[in-house]
Amino acid sequence: MSTPPPPAPGNLFVVAAPSGAGKTSLVRALLDREREIRLSVSFTTRPPRPGEKDGVDYHFVDERKFHAFKAAGELLEYAFVHGNWYATSAVWLRSELANGTDVLLEIDWQGAAQVRKLVPGAVLIFILPPSLESLRDRLIKRGQDSVAVIARRVQNARDEISHCGDFDYVIINQDFAKAVEDLVAIVKASRLRTAAQLARHDALFRSLLGAKR
Repeated sequence: MSTPPPPAPGNLFVVAAPSGAGKTSLVRALLDREREIRLSVSFTTRPPRPGEKDGVDYHFVDERKFHAFKAAGELLEYAFVHGNWYATSAVWLRSELANGTDVLLEIDWQGAAQVRKLVPGAVLIFILPPSLESLRDRLIKRGQDSVAVIARRVQNARDEISHCGDFDYVIINQDFAKAVEDLVAIVKASRLRTAAQLARHDALFRSLLGAKR
């Protein structure tokens, strides 16, 4: 009996956006629709916000432990954002992709740039707010940051948005339902890329092409 071929590598989806653009809500809606995608839980040195759970929203660690992970080479990417460190586990991510699992990273543009160098086939998606005014309104309604922090986040958003040209796709989150559909469409199209289909359906292609392959 022949040994079954290894699974086709999973897709890596990277979603980035300025704070308040609705990235987390869109990601949650996508994961509800596409249950086979696994969300990578990032490490962070920032304290939990109300309602956040360790190991679910983030792995909350202190700076000493974070830098120990970094020194040991256990982080795929890391970035210092709004006064705190954020990072992705390299070991977990590579294991999931090798097993054919689709993984989603919810990170910032700096992390996305690092991931692109390390995982060239990653699909990078940037979420834009319809305007900076709407971004400011969302941050105020969220009620989690001071006026000074909100002002800093809006200012930082300008710089973050300037990097959207480095991404494969850009979604404008003006109509939430439409933005979710756009995100789902990107996922479905990525799964149909030729290299992935050839690996995933090797037996079918062999039978169709016969001795030519």
